[in-house]
Amino acid sequence: MPRSTDVPLQTTLHVRDHCLCLYAQRAARALARHFDEAFRPLDLTNGQFSLMMALNQPQPPPMGRIAAFLAMDRTTLTAALKPLQRRGLVEVRPAHHDRRSRELLLTAAGRALLAKAVPIWTREHARVEALMTPGAPAQVREALDGLARDLAAPAAARAAG
Repeated sequence: MPRSTDVPLQTTLHVRDHCLCLYAQRAARALARHFDEAFRPLDLTNGQFSLMMALNQPQPPPMGRIAAFLAMDRTTLTAALKPLQRRGLVEVRPAHHDRRSRELLLTAAGRALLAKAVPIWTREHARVEALMTPGAPAQVREALDGLARDLAAPAAARAAG
């Protein structure tokens, strides 16, 4: 006899078949494994590649802006930066305008590694997009970007208030 605290199998199947978070997580993990393997010869992960690309700007960006762009909190970003700093690929330094703030920049070694990684990303990204129906990559990017923006807005409002 089912207990009142049991979740019915119907509910489990409904969540399995409809949960956007589950589908996004599964796709993200598969993509992460794919790109991790592609970047392995450079001793780089897909997350490190994305972070380094976010830092590839004419002026060193502030930590807060990069954290927001990557949808990370500062603590997670700091942890992600550590291995790149140890390898001499990224530098974290006080901002010129406010010594309490931190700005992030790619070192010459970081820019060189990124230049080696871009052709790998280009090749593998084209392979992934080729697995999708025409037009789907742009639609998926647009939908996920809008969802991330919409879900982040209430959190940003709570943090500001």
